[in-house]
Amino acid sequence: MNEARGIGIRTLLLAILLPGVIGLLALDTWNDYRAISRVVTHAYDQALVEPAQALDDSVVLGDDGRPRIDAAFAVEAMFESTRPRFRELRVSYTVVPARGASPARPRDEQTLMGPVDLPTAPEAPDDVPVFYDTVYRGHPVRIAALRHTIPLSADESFRVLSQAAEGTDAREQVLSSSWHQALWNDARVVCVMVVLVWIGIALALRPLGRLRKSLAARSPDDLRPLDAGGVPYEVAPLVEAVNHHIGNQSRLLAEQSRFLADASHQLRTPIAIMLTQAGYALRERDPALMRETLRAIVAQLARARRLSDQLLALARAREDTPGSAPKRPIVDLNAVAREVVLQHLLLASEKRLDLGWSDARGDAADDIDPLDDSFAASDSSAGAPIVPVEADALELHEALSNLVDNAIKYTPAGGRITVSVQRDGAWARADVSDTGPGIPAELRAAAFERFSRGASGGSGLGLAIAHGYARRNGGRIELDDAIPADAQEGRPTGLRASLTLPVATAGADT
Repeated sequence: MNEARGIGIRTLLLAILLPGVIGLLALDTWNDYRAISRVVTHAYDQALVEPAQALDDSVVLGDDGRPRIDAAFAVEAMFESTRPRFRELRVSYTVVPARGASPARPRDEQTLMGPVDLPTAPEAPDDVPVFYDTVYRGHPVRIAALRHTIPLSADESFRVLSQAAEGTDAREQVLSSSWHQALWNDARVVCVMVVLVWIGIALALRPLGRLRKSLAARSPDDLRPLDAGGVPYEVAPLVEAVNHHIGNQSRLLAEQSRFLADASHQLRTPIAIMLTQAGYALRERDPALMRETLRAIVAQLARARRLSDQLLALARAREDTPGSAPKRPIVDLNAVAREVVLQHLLLASEKRLDLGWSDARGDAADDIDPLDDSFAASDSSAGAPIVPVEADALELHEALSNLVDNAIKYTPAGGRITVSVQRDGAWARADVSDTGPGIPAELRAAAFERFSRGASGGSGLGLAIAHGYARRNGGRIELDDAIPADAQEGRPTGLRASLTLPVATAGADT
């Protein structure tokens, strides 16, 4: 089943670039069109004003005292030689009051040349050309007009108007041609840009295609890092992230394989012993000896069960990384540690060990009677937590139990074990100190590895399980000498295992 694909890089890039490029090209084309329109209009207007200027210059006063056109034929001949589809010339005049005379209404306009119905021009100063667009006999025309005044007497003057009209078809055709050419050029630019973007992205993604083919050709158990050579540098962080994930998976699989191999090795020994003991019991005819052999098998089964439980606990403790678990409730580290001490009192007494307790409130209880309810009654669970931490109560209990159990296992008979809880600013700490042989500083880091045994033997899982649960709850476990170096005086250094967790913040879930 194919999953829905997201938008492609080419489509996304073109969707971003095309509107902007087309907008810029449209703006540029419009500006070019306006510039060309001004140039074309100016050129045509200059050509149009020339016959009007020639006519204006050829108007003189005749012998009868009226304006007339001198050499009108020459002007018309020049005009006719370049005549477009629609072009007209007209010269007219009116009698107006002379400057400084009493105002009077201008007399009717008289036409000296050209059609009488050519639209008149707006008022303008003398010898200043005026250009205007209008419609004449159903044709759009552009007209250039010039005026000048010829004095007639002290009271009157002739106001002469020279006009040259031309159809706008020619200039519109030029502008349309330039507009179409500009649009065609823009379309070619857009097409070239699309092709270049398409080819460029194809070339840029070619290394990713090779990477995909190499991954498809790999076997499922091939966890080698991807070759990031040749990929675009923008994609290199993605390849590095994939390599980092592959590396994590490779380490996880290797760790799981090693865990299964170590677990199989650890379980093989008690099973082999039980098989031997069972074979011996089958051959034994004395019921007393047979029962003794069966008791040995039961003891070996108990050890195997304990080992299996520890392996399951270790697997669970290593499931999640710090911060991946959901928000945890607030528990009292002081109460959990006190409960662990109570549960291990009988085990410590059987080995003749002095298991002591130091409360976070400063109350010490070195000699604890497991049958005395007053110690358990001092639990703070009924009130506010004394040392609140955000953690899973069962996991916290298991971590501390493993630390205490480890101390009981390695501390010689007659020794002393002290469990204490204290709060130091934003951190809460539970210490399990013993008077055993301790662990050399250079071996402490390896002590948290599974199946790492001390000199006294054991499964080597206690510290590994405690460390895993501490990490799952955002804490850590540190190992140090229980007796300072300056106070040892030949005695064993002992071991202090410290479980440190952040103190729960105000407002957290309880």
